[in-house]
Amino acid sequence: MVKRIAGTSFPWFARALTLAFTVIAGAAAPPLATAAGETSAEFIQTLGKDLLAEMSSAASLDQKEAYFHQMLRQDFDMDGIARFVLGPELRTASPEQQQEFRALLENHIMYSHGRRLAETGGGNFRVTGSRTDPNGVVVVTGEFITPQGTRNEVDVQLGMVDGLYRIQDVAFDNVSMVSSYRSEIASVLASHGGQLEALLTAMREER
Repeated sequence: MVKRIAGTSFPWFARALTLAFTVIAGAAAPPLATAAGETSAEFIQTLGKDLLAEMSSAASLDQKEAYFHQMLRQDFDMDGIARFVLGPELRTASPEQQQEFRALLENHIMYSHGRRLAETGGGNFRVTGSRTDPNGVVVVTGEFITPQGTRNEVDVQLGMVDGLYRIQDVAFDNVSMVSSYRSEIASVLASHGGQLEALLTAMREER
């Protein structure tokens, strides 16, 4: 049974994040490189289409969860996300603590949302456009429609890591995934007196 990190409660965000991952993942065997000349919008459209096909396939829940974990490692900039989520504590964390936090954050996302994603097997997604924000960050916009007909606006922030597209953030109806995780981790740290090692201990015990 999955346990939340002690002191956290984000049911609304869990729903949004599950929808986000339903929109933005790769095929059953995600590509190792971005196709030559592929635009950011084409990249996201292809990922969304392939994932919806995978989630509606006859693959077992365990296979879909394994795919989710592979996608998280391959298509998301987990190093950058972990640095942002840890926030000011990054300055005092040792290299070993930083590395462990990244791995634990990845597991936290997996344990919290992997099974729910695996059980989500429908809906439609379409890219509606793309833009470059004032800081030069590329954002692909889209719309996800659930099987129940609920429409959700999606903004996917992309960066390039070693020449490949990587997802840096997902906003559902203007709610940022990484900012929400940062708030969650800050809350846990505050409840443990700001002790990073106590946070890591709580995250190790999750699941």
